[in-house]
Amino acid sequence: MGEKKSKRLKREDITVVDKQIAKQSILGTSLGNAMEWFDFGIYSYLAVTIGKVFFPEVDSSAQVIYAFATFAVAFIARPLGGIFFGIMGDRLGRKKVLALTLIMMAIATLAIGLIPGYSTIGIAAPILLLAARLVQGFSTGGEYAGAMTFIAESTPDKKRSVMSSVLEVGTLAGYIAGSGLVTLLTFILGSETMLDWGWRIPFFIAAPLGLIGLYFRSHLEETPAFQAMEEKKEEKKNRSSFKEIIVNHWRSLLICVGVVLFYNTIVYMVLTYMPSYLSEQLGYGETKGLLLILIVMVIMIPFVLGMGYLGDRIGRNKILIGALILTIVLSVPAFMLAGNENGYNAFFGVLILGCLLTAFQGTLPATLPSLFFTNVRYGSLALTYNLSTSIFGGTTPLIVAWLVKETNNNMIPAYYLMAVCMIGIVVVVFFVKETAGRSLRGSLPAVEDPSEIKEVLKDPEEALWWEKEEPEDDQALTVESKHT
Repeated sequence: MGEKKSKRLKREDITVVDKQIAKQSILGTSLGNAMEWFDFGIYSYLAVTIGKVFFPEVDSSAQVIYAFATFAVAFIARPLGGIFFGIMGDRLGRKKVLALTLIMMAIATLAIGLIPGYSTIGIAAPILLLAARLVQGFSTGGEYAGAMTFIAESTPDKKRSVMSSVLEVGTLAGYIAGSGLVTLLTFILGSETMLDWGWRIPFFIAAPLGLIGLYFRSHLEETPAFQAMEEKKEEKKNRSSFKEIIVNHWRSLLICVGVVLFYNTIVYMVLTYMPSYLSEQLGYGETKGLLLILIVMVIMIPFVLGMGYLGDRIGRNKILIGALILTIVLSVPAFMLAGNENGYNAFFGVLILGCLLTAFQGTLPATLPSLFFTNVRYGSLALTYNLSTSIFGGTTPLIVAWLVKETNNNMIPAYYLMAVCMIGIVVVVFFVKETAGRSLRGSLPAVEDPSEIKEVLKDPEEALWWEKEEPEDDQALTVESKHT
């Protein structure tokens, strides 16, 4: 079968990516991801204030727990949103769904800023907050997986890692903007004013950010891979379903769950748990701990892009395996430095963890979409990414905090990271195929310049490397992209 298809590979089958369209795609999708993490940052940094506004009747020590519980409940809705929007994205197109998820996120975030406090409407206040968080979680379920899919399908094969890494730059920029805004407002307005009305300002800002993001997304072109599949599809066979994803692509689903397990555990450990670890476990002032994390995130941005560039040059798997090994080796020293009374040592400890995280942020946004075929990519990625995130990533701060309390051992976070990275090494080494510089599964090659086409045609079997993995039921969906 593979040989027969390879003979059909022609010059006009190969997609020449429009550089301007690719840049617009990256900008439009990254803005949405930045908005998601903008919300993440403001909610995390306002947890104490939100607890006082919406849960004043409970003990002060429990208010933050209630606030974070309301935050965490969104993770329940994420897998449901992933299934819903993922299947929709595989059927209707990536662009339409990404616009819809962004609108929902903006409305839900704005709504939080408009909800009256408990003192005004009583128990209805936390109920409305919970509803808004569920809408946020539901829309987020389709957001990040869709953004990864969109960028991966809109970029040339040889530059997929560095271009996809911009998505994670959006993550850092959004978190920095959200948490930085809360820190600045608290400094300017003071704690009492923030509790009275100032906490609402960051949520109001989400509305214009959503409109800006929607403008960019509404002007995007549909991805070349999806367009090509639509042109060649057989109408009744090209409808991905939840059943089809589970039956035909279970192996890729499990691999993706394993990759996301270690990826998001590290993400939530560094970006979410570390601020509270520095303040609660190590006795740092809250402001000092938050500022330390913010500075580290700013430094991380160029490293993310650099790791994406290296992933395209030497292979993403090499970067991943090297980073996993280094995380195992350096986790204990990093947390020992972070626990040092010397502020500079603490900074370098957190910086080590941040730099290790950039290796995953620079490569995995390109690796994860490559695990799935075009006709089920959005749905499969949305399902597994959100399920794994909800079960493993989102629970990391809670589990680690509980383990530290039970054992009274501040090195537990380091041991937790080491264990997760050991699992990661097994997954990457034995189950993740290197796809740097190669076409996505189910798509024919995409190049940056027409001069590259001749080189691709020299080895059609390599160009269609994924043919032997294609499920029998999907063979009719093999795409032959047009020169665009």
